[in-house]
Order: sequence, then structure tokens, then C-alpha cells
Amino acid sequence: MKYKKLRIALCLGLSWMAIAESIAKESFHPTIGQYKNITPILSVGSLQDSIGTDSATLVQVAFQKVQKKDLMGNVQSINIPQLLDKSYNTFSLENLDAFIPGYNGNIWGMSNYLVLVDGFPRDANNVMPTEIDQISVLKGVNAIALYGSRAAKGVISINTKRGEAGGQQIKIRANSGINTAISYPEYLGSAEYMTLYNEARQNDGLSALYSAETIYQHAAGTNPFRYPNVDYYSSDYIKDHYNRYDATAEISGGNQRAQYYTNFGFWSEGSMLNFGQAKKNGGANRFNMRGNIDVKVSDLISLNVDAAASFYISKGVNADYWGAAATMRPHRFSPLIPIDMIEDGDTNSMIYVNNSSFLIDGKYLLGGSQLDQTNAFANVYAGGTTRLLNRQFQFNTGLNFDLKNILEGLVFKTNLAVDYLSNYSQSYNNNYAVYQASWNNYNGNDLISSLTKYGDDRISGVQNISGSNYRQTIGFNGSLNFNRIYDNKHHLSAILLANAYQIGASGSYHKTSNANLGLQLGYNYLGKYYVDFSSAYSHSAKLPKGNRQALSPTLAVAWRLSKENFMANSKVVNDLRLSASAGILNTDLDISDYFLYQGYYTYNNGAWYSWADGALVHSFDRRRGDNPNMKFPKRKEFNINLEGGLYNNLITFNTSYFFNRMTGGLVQATTQYPMYFMTGWPVYSDLPYINYSSDERKGVDFGINLNKQIDKTFVSLGFNGMYYSTKAVQRDELYQFAYQNRAGKPLDAIWGLQHDGFYRSQSDIDNSALSSFGEVKPGDIKYKDQNGDGTIDTRDEVYLGKGGWAGAPLTLGLNLTVKWNNFTLFAAATGQFGAQAMKNSSYFWVDAEDKYSVVVRDRWTESTKETATYPRLTTFNSDNNFRSSDFWLYKTDRINLSKVQLSYDFPKRMLNSKFIHELGIYANGANLLTIAKEKEIMLLNIGQAPQTRFFNFGLKALF
Repeated sequence: MKYKKLRIALCLGLSWMAIAESIAKESFHPTIGQYKNITPILSVGSLQDSIGTDSATLVQVAFQKVQKKDLMGNVQSINIPQLLDKSYNTFSLENLDAFIPGYNGNIWGMSNYLVLVDGFPRDANNVMPTEIDQISVLKGVNAIALYGSRAAKGVISINTKRGEAGGQQIKIRANSGINTAISYPEYLGSAEYMTLYNEARQNDGLSALYSAETIYQHAAGTNPFRYPNVDYYSSDYIKDHYNRYDATAEISGGNQRAQYYTNFGFWSEGSMLNFGQAKKNGGANRFNMRGNIDVKVSDLISLNVDAAASFYISKGVNADYWGAAATMRPHRFSPLIPIDMIEDGDTNSMIYVNNSSFLIDGKYLLGGSQLDQTNAFANVYAGGTTRLLNRQFQFNTGLNFDLKNILEGLVFKTNLAVDYLSNYSQSYNNNYAVYQASWNNYNGNDLISSLTKYGDDRISGVQNISGSNYRQTIGFNGSLNFNRIYDNKHHLSAILLANAYQIGASGSYHKTSNANLGLQLGYNYLGKYYVDFSSAYSHSAKLPKGNRQALSPTLAVAWRLSKENFMANSKVVNDLRLSASAGILNTDLDISDYFLYQGYYTYNNGAWYSWADGALVHSFDRRRGDNPNMKFPKRKEFNINLEGGLYNNLITFNTSYFFNRMTGGLVQATTQYPMYFMTGWPVYSDLPYINYSSDERKGVDFGINLNKQIDKTFVSLGFNGMYYSTKAVQRDELYQFAYQNRAGKPLDAIWGLQHDGFYRSQSDIDNSALSSFGEVKPGDIKYKDQNGDGTIDTRDEVYLGKGGWAGAPLTLGLNLTVKWNNFTLFAAATGQFGAQAMKNSSYFWVDAEDKYSVVVRDRWTESTKETATYPRLTTFNSDNNFRSSDFWLYKTDRINLSKVQLSYDFPKRMLNSKFIHELGIYANGANLLTIAKEKEIMLLNIGQAPQTRFFNFGLKALF
């Protein structure tokens, strides 16, 4: 079935291209063999213009394209085809922070930016870099206003490639690469674990569990089946690398009447698991195709028809191997039981062997125990396989009417999109038996005297379908666009639009919607003075009737100083523009659900005694009050920007200051209502959601680019960065002590206790504040009593530092291009500074029956109390030690060498072919180097596949 669907999709794509080609041939001159009146559709910058430094570059902004020199509202863009010529990427937004100031995984510290692909909300990971023409990052309120409510955290606009008038071009690109693991977690082996577990029991006043003889046998490793020492990260089970391949074919062409662009792509990558069914059933494949057609129907009417499809299949086994690697202790059981070690005459065990459906390599039965009747190893060997299938279809079309007969410069545009995503899992789920061996030793030889069986082998052969879900997007916008220059001085622009989209998904009762009207009015005089008014009138069904619509006005002004007389003859400054924008955007982006303005009751099936007659009754409990006055939260912002070029654009720069507040965040504000509005038992709340909380972000971003031709060498250096701060301006809180207030602290503040070393002795414990987190002993973490009440509890938690979910306060990006003859060297690096994180994974927080990592080697003991950096071991739950505190904090400062690529383009004189016009090869590496004090922590993945470096060799050709 899947191959039939792929064939159908391929035929549709080829038919699509053939239709466009037939249209284009109508203007082809059969005698001279060339197209008439060929002109490019879009003029782009020079080769070094990957980040749009050419002022003539057209940049996609809200519902129009404008020249870079005339951008308003803080917008940056990247020319992706030019970037791919020197930096092969596998993800559409890869290394964006090395080029775009103000972007560090989010925009100006705000999460949930809106991703648009060809003007409609779509997934960034479903469009490959080879399909993309340009990426625009819209940051300021004026730039995003026309998109409405759901664009309030910024917009990343991705425009796919389109055909150009000219002869047909075929571009081929193929890559072969490997991902290599950077680092693995380090866990203790069986013998060391047992030794330290005995120590932990001793710390708890318990006797040792493992004998010295047992520990010795596990350490000796003479019989790993009887005395297992399982290393989940050994080469027996995983590879240190896996392959990735991809190939892309692009076909484009056309004439002045019709242009077409088609992209066919395929990529495949493997898996690190290297045993059992995972060895041949791991990895993923993706096939995609895209067809974009532009047709000029007449002098007044033009249209575009675009379609894309992708088919993704992820193959795997029914096991969470990496999760088990982080939790399963190495001595628990042997993954395999060797049948050649069964004693002669053990007929019962041989019956198990002869009847087993899962005899591994003809030599082993699956190992386990009464507590491990299912385990990751057995699941990988015999648990069955699964495939996740994801299919996406996207279609959009636009129809444009040139209304110049009514008014010169007036155009009516319409766009419609219909997208569909579906995914589901196909799996074969097997039941299997595991075996636990009983051992005897005869004259120094270990033999299995009997087997205990748990479970049964059962292969149903039935394919199971599960996890089915879908998502449908329908979008539409229509606009009247006016653009005209009067007397070569006065440039007027205007947009009047209606914009809407709706996303429906399985499991969601309400569809995600965005609907707004928009108005843009712009004017510039001689490219010297600019003013732009952009606004949206938004609608949201998340708000009560009467408050579902709101106007979002923004205003931007700019002044090009370099055109004034006092700078006109400057030998240093050739371009300098100062701009500012401000506005208010109404948004429902942070309203988490529908009907929050309505109170509701819930049925409580628990019983309680009523006050009247003591009868046992059920209750209907109030959970929320009504708020018919709920309104939109608002993004209020001011930003100012300075951009320019020096020494004939040898140096170009752009810097911005931004200040914004998100006000009116919804909370059930307990401090704003009397206490009787809420009770603990029976559970009752009449608290409504109200517009109350307020967040602040402010900072500076900057970008500097140097472009220099030195003899035969061209050098381009780009450097960008951002420094910003966040603050919780207003919170619903009423803490006993001021130091606990969240207001005034960063939005991603880390809160916890301040440690004061370890308890050194029982006397030290007796003379310290009482811990409310359970019994403490010498070697446990000691905390500071912030309020002096003699008790350590949550009231002693203080602000510890800035976290990183909103991004580090200081981020830097660097990109370098050096071109000499036909060689091109490219490098990109990024850095982040000023944030902290908590070492709170299972790798660091080890107690009870947890797996021991190497960090416990630095534990507290009586003999190491002066040098210990880790608390004492315990077999109980250590609520005192493993909680948020500065003991576990570490700095996330880092510098990453993100990409290095060396390319070679063969000279055209060498090709001397009418068939191959361009040919190039390249080699690159990604995620190559991290410089950081805490590098080992930041490069470590716990409970998931390791982080990798990527090395690749590629070839590209133009036919």
C-alpha cells in the first residue's frame, strides 16, 4: 500500500511539472530554440549576500515583499540557496543563531513564535533547506501586527523556491554522512555498585547485602552469565556511529508567462542500536516532493498553484532501550542464557530450549528474573517491531488581480491553503519467556543446573495499528495592496486584508484559530523619511462575548541620515538609517484553554458528611468563578534600530534596543479575593481567571558584517549578539518573606535552598536548624536557615540564578566565509553566557535502588569529609539531598563550533560541457567542538540517544 501511494504521489508530481512545462512552451521559439523576453523574477544579492546585506534584496514581510533598505519593524532575512552553496544543512532553521541577531532559539526571549511556510502556519521541520528560497525573522510589533493574535511572539517566515524565466535547470545534490556519538554516561560496574550499595546500607544502619565473594566474582568477569556486569553502552549493543544519506533533485524553468519549480528529495538515517531486531529495523526514511507553479494568465491576472507531500517512516523496536540504560543496574540479570552451559541430563531445561520460539543465534535463551520478566534486552531481541508513519500533504493557491485600470498600483490578492497531516504506528507485538538460571560449580566449571521460566512465547503475527491522529489546517487571506511612487519622490503603500486560519487536530474539541482584519499604511519620501502604520483587528473565541475583538495598532518611523546634506559627501558612511517602532498587540496565545471566563462545577464521586443531618452524600463542587470582563493579554513594545554601511559597505551593521511587556496574563488570583472564595475541604473555588500577571523583556541585539575582496581572496565575516533581561513585573503572590517574591525576578528564575556544606557530625546536626525534609545524618546536605525560625523548609527557598528556558542573557553568533579561486571555506560558531541549570537528572540524584553513576565516587564518608563533593549514599529516599538547591547548580556558559565546510567548485573550463554546467564537491562537519567549563554535563544525554557530531561528504551539479 505504501509503495502504491508513493507511486501515485510521484506521478502527480511529474504531471504537475509537465503541465507547467507545456504552458511555458507556448512562448518557446522553435527555430532559435530559446525563450523570448527572458527576465528573472526575483533579483537577489551577490554570492556573499547570505544574510541579505544587499539593499536591493527583496525580503518577505507580512503579505508583501519589500527591498531590504526599506524594511520597517525589525526584520532580518537569510538567502538560503546562497547559504547552501557554502553550508550544507539538514534542518531548515539550522544555525540560524549564527546569522540573526535577536534569535537564540526564540525571538527576543519570547517562546512560541509563529512559523509560516509560504504564508501559512506549518512545521519548520517539514520543509527541507533545498526547498527554501528565503527565511525572514520578524521581531518587532510593527513587523508582525498584520498576522494577528497568534504572531505576538514573533514570526519566522519561510518562503520556498519558485521557478524563473529561462531555460530548464536541473540541480542534483547528494550527501553521505555519519553521526558519531560525542559522549556516553558512565555508570559503575556490578562489583563497584555492590560495594557502594553495601556502604549505603551501612549508612542507613543496615547489614551488607552482597558478600565479598559475590562482589569478587562479578569483578573477575570469568562467567558474565552467572555474575553479570552489563554495560548498556558497550559495543556489544550499540554502534559509535550511524549513517545518513540524502539526495535531492530540483527542476525549474519557464518563461515570462509561466514558471515552475519542482523538488524531489529523499533521506535515510540509521540507528545506534546494533543487536537483535533493532539491527535491521532501526532508523528512519523520508521522501518529499514539492511543485510550485506561477502563471501569468493575462496582463491583469496571475496565479500560483503549489503542492507538497512528504512521507516519513521511523522504524524501531518495542523497547525504550535508552531509558533502561539509565535505570537498570548492571548486576540484575544476564541478558542471555547460554544453552551450551546447561548440565547434561537436565531434560527439563532442554525442553525449554527445544520449545523456544526465540533462540538467539541458536545459542542463547532470553535472560531475566522474577522482577525482570520484561526487559529492554528481551524486547529488542524478541518483543517485536514498530513503525511510525507520518504523511503530510500541503496545498496552497493564490490568485492576483492587477487593478491598474481602476487605480495604478492597486492589486487584489487571494491565497488559500489546505494541509493535512496524519500519523499512526504499525507494530508486531510478541510475548516472550525469559529464563533465570540456577548454577552449580563442578571442579571450577560453572554449569546451569536448572532454569526457571517466566512467561510464554507467543507470536501472533497480527499487525497492530495504534496512535492514530491527524491534523488539518485551512487558511485563507485576501488583500488589497497598493504600491506606487509619485513624482519619483513619494512612495505610498497600503494593505487592507482579511486573514484567517484554523487548525483542527484529533483529541482536541476546539480548533486552534486565528482571524483578523488588517490595515497597513506606509509612506516614504525619497527613501529618506519613513512612516508605517500597521494594525490588526483580531477575533478570539477564547474570550467572552463582547470582548472577543480588539484593535492592535503599531507605528514605525525611520530617518535615513545618510541622505541628508550634512552626510551626503561622507567618505566613511555610505548608508545610515535610524528607525523606531511601538505598538500594542492583543493576543490569546497565552490563554491556555477555551471557556476560562466561565465558572463550572464538577461532580465529586467521593463522599462526605453534610452539615444538616450527617447523611453520606455526593457533592457537586465549584471549581472556578465567572469573569465576563476577561480581555486579551497584550504585548506592549517600543524598539529603536540603527543600521548602516561604512566604507562603501565594507562594513554593514544593525543594532536594536527593545523593551516590551506582556500584560494581562490570566491567573486565578488568590490574593485579590477574600479567603472564603476558596476552601480546601470540601474542595471549592469561586476564583475566576483575571487579567493580572505582567512580564517584561528588554535588551539590545546587534549584527556586524565585513565583506572584503583581497586580491583573489574574498572574506566575509559576520558577528551578531544579543544581551537581554527578563522580569516578572506583577505576580499573584503573598509570601511571608520578601525574599520569596517572584515579582522582580527573571521569568526563568531558579528557586531553591542555599547549601552550607555537609553535616559533619551528629553534633553538627543537633546544633543546626531542624530539617523538615526527613531524617538527616552526617554527610547529608546542610542548608541555610534564611528566616531564622530554626527550621529548614520551603520558606527558606531563595532566588538562585537565571535559568535557560528563555535563553541565556548573552548570546553570540559568528559566521566566516573565505573564498579563494574555486575553494570556499565556511565556519559558524555560537556562544551563550549568563544562565544556569540544575543537575537534577537520575544521573546525579542517586538514592534508594537507583543505578549508580560515576559521580557517587566523590561521596561523603568519614574518611573523605574534607574533600567530598557528593552527599552520603543511602538506600532510602533522600528528600533532603535531592531537591532544588545551589548545591546542584552549574553554569551553562559555552562556545560551540557549529559548522565547518570546505567546498570546491570545478572551473567551467574544465567541464566544457553543454550537459553539466556546474559541478562542486564539499566536506563538512557539524557540532564539532564545545568549549565550556561544564562541557561534560552539557554534552551528556540521560535516558535518550547520545548527542552526535556529524561528518558529511557531498556533491552538487547543475544540468
